[in-house]
Amino acid sequence: MTASCAARAKAAPLTFAALLGCAGPQATLEEGEWLPGGDTTSTLLLGSNAFLMPAQNLDAEHEQDFYSGNSFFNASWTEAPASAEARDGLGPLFNARSCSGCHFKDGKGAPPEAGDGPFVGLLLRISAPGADGPTPDPRYGGQVQDQANPGVPVELTPRAAWQTRDGELHDGTPYSLTWPTFTLTDPQHGPVAEGLMMSPRVAPHMVGLGLLEAIPEERLDELSDPHDEDGDGISGVVQRHGDRVGRFGWKADATDVEAQVAGAFAGDMGLTSRLVPADDCTDAQAECLEEPSGGEPEVSDEILDLVTLYSRAVAVPARRAADDERVLQGKALFNELGCGSCHTPSHVTGPSPLPELSDQLIWPYTDLLLHDMGEGLADGRPLGEASGQEWRTPPLWSLGLIDEVSGHTRFLHDGRARSLEEAILWHGGEAEAAQADYVALSAEDRAALIVFLEDL
Repeated sequence: MTASCAARAKAAPLTFAALLGCAGPQATLEEGEWLPGGDTTSTLLLGSNAFLMPAQNLDAEHEQDFYSGNSFFNASWTEAPASAEARDGLGPLFNARSCSGCHFKDGKGAPPEAGDGPFVGLLLRISAPGADGPTPDPRYGGQVQDQANPGVPVELTPRAAWQTRDGELHDGTPYSLTWPTFTLTDPQHGPVAEGLMMSPRVAPHMVGLGLLEAIPEERLDELSDPHDEDGDGISGVVQRHGDRVGRFGWKADATDVEAQVAGAFAGDMGLTSRLVPADDCTDAQAECLEEPSGGEPEVSDEILDLVTLYSRAVAVPARRAADDERVLQGKALFNELGCGSCHTPSHVTGPSPLPELSDQLIWPYTDLLLHDMGEGLADGRPLGEASGQEWRTPPLWSLGLIDEVSGHTRFLHDGRARSLEEAILWHGGEAEAAQADYVALSAEDRAALIVFLEDL
């Protein structure tokens, strides 16, 4: 926003008509924008089943593999030994019995209400302070698992509590923001060690993962600006794991879809695979270490490959009203407020393990980079290149379908935001200027921006 626009925003609520004098003509619909996944986009809108469709250009063999992967994604695993040898080995410690337990209908998880849970759909990463940065806790490992096989003690019982603060937009409209705090109890060993670092993470929706994986590394390097050399206040950082780039997880923990799938099998269900060959049992958890295995590994290579293909190929639904005048008004505001500086609208994919996902013009609205989001959203738990205040920019595609698919409108890393507006109001750090300009908008223009986001 120019200096004159910023001054006017402070003086009075900024209307879209006033913005036109600063931003130029109203935004137009760009070629292919209504198909956010390119040729992979699903144009079959199925309401609550909108996230269950395969990429629409899959060949016959890959489509068959997609549905085979879907069956394992939804399958419930059991503890070993069991008659269903292909699906035993659950635990000894776990959070869910199936992938869909956290990603129901490939949708988004939600935080627990106050009390003991259930904590399905939200997990707690934990670590202990170390001389060279955080390390897995010596007793509990790197993730709280609140369920266990018979005969194995549950390691920790998490509890959630919610706090609220009130505020007021520039035009006097009141709002309230809520956020969770979490406490942990060890039913076997008493108080949890002081200083344990904790980061809540809700399960994201599953659409378009293979397309994000195929965005060329050179594109991410092009978008990064770790020292803010262009002076725009935005300093995106590539999360690196050795010579690989992190793309998935709230802090870009995982480098590719296969790593994300194998990590979820291990951390969330206690299932070993060729990528993660050991259970998440620490030396202090004797009963966990003594549990029988469901195989070496418990998730066969075939199942891992099928679930990985499935996760790559879940289609992004087509937009519903991309050319609507009000949606385009919201798009112009999105651009004028600078939201696209982190939520980069479009990319062209490069090579992919699934050839059908290559060379696609996609519109995910993310740069996959780490950004400082301010103290209000900080978890205080660094990870690799990410500080305790930095998060990977989440994609915005399909946000408007979350309510219909998952039955809620909870956003941000811990699900604290109860609406898209609350999510915007939580933005700080590098996004503080954009948040302030949003607060200064008129009610009409705030509504138009939300309508645009709901159509993505």
